[in-house]
Amino acid sequence: MSTLETNAIGKYSGNNVSVDDALNLKSYTTTQRDALTSVAGDTIYNSDDNKVQVYTGSAWEDLGGLAGFDVDYLVIAGGASGGGATPDFICGGGGGAGGYRNSYSSETSGGGGSSENEIPVATTLEFLVTIGAGGATQTSSATGNNGNDSQFSSITSTGGGGGGSYSPGPNSGGSGGGGAPGPGSGVSGTGASGTTNQGFSGGNSSGYASSANNAAGGGGGAGAAGSNNASSNTGGAGGVGVASSITGSSVTRAGGGGGGASSTGGAGGNGGGGAGSSGVANGTNGTANTGGGGGGPFRSTSGSSAVSSGAGGSGIVILRYSNTRTITLGAGLTGSTSTDGSDKVTTITAGTGNVSWA
Repeated sequence: MSTLETNAIGKYSGNNVSVDDALNLKSYTTTQRDALTSVAGDTIYNSDDNKVQVYTGSAWEDLGGLAGFDVDYLVIAGGASGGGATPDFICGGGGGAGGYRNSYSSETSGGGGSSENEIPVATTLEFLVTIGAGGATQTSSATGNNGNDSQFSSITSTGGGGGGSYSPGPNSGGSGGGGAPGPGSGVSGTGASGTTNQGFSGGNSSGYASSANNAAGGGGGAGAAGSNNASSNTGGAGGVGVASSITGSSVTRAGGGGGGASSTGGAGGNGGGGAGSSGVANGTNGTANTGGGGGGPFRSTSGSSAVSSGAGGSGIVILRYSNTRTITLGAGLTGSTSTDGSDKVTTITAGTGNVSWA
């Protein structure tokens, strides 16, 4: 039997009840609520939905407003491709990783940013999700192609910045592209900047694209800047990514692409970054669904075979929420859902569409 406890009871005019202080209803989770033996008129506060609810005799109904709860997210954009290499003795800078935004368990976002706030959602609403594609390979002596943005609701991560090449400099992005040796003074050798709280800048290159001894900088990663070229003929490594345990196990994503070089290509950044090449070889692609940047290539002579930069890896959106909820993915989305402890984790790997919960 329930017990009513009070400090004092006083007569109040009319038929109303007056309470001097805030009335605090008993809190229950949805699971605890459903285990109650309830009768019509019972009223509780649902701590999962953050709503006052009343039992009608057959079901629990909200007292006004929408049933709401919080969703954690990891949103990574598509990585960029490395810069192209067409004339003789040309190398491409590594592609920058896709922007990295994270709200889970006080983990960091990219670019040294803090963990972000969860997204409040309601069961009667839909929320847009887009998975950004990686930047396509670059086959000419031109800046690499930027990656595409990824999105969940109001959270948008910026696609990675393309790596530099000969005369064109690298692009800024979620993480910046690596610089490449240019003609004359080599002004195009400076790495491009990343986006605040999403990723770091690309590395610089030195030397000129007029001899066999030249190398490009690595693309920026979510966890560190791309490296400058290690020597006159060794490419800079891509910046490392950032690890997250939002799925229940730690996975590193959003590494930058390595720079191309005449002797030794730069390593791809840990977290899906593609390696740069040396000799006459294509740069390595960034890993799919990591937002990794593509590696830059190197071409030794104009008479040799054409080479291509590595493509950027596609992005990903991961959502974590109470296992009392059921998600519905729109027809345009590809994904799967698993359970980790008291939460569900939905990993979305491709497409554009809406998600909703019940």
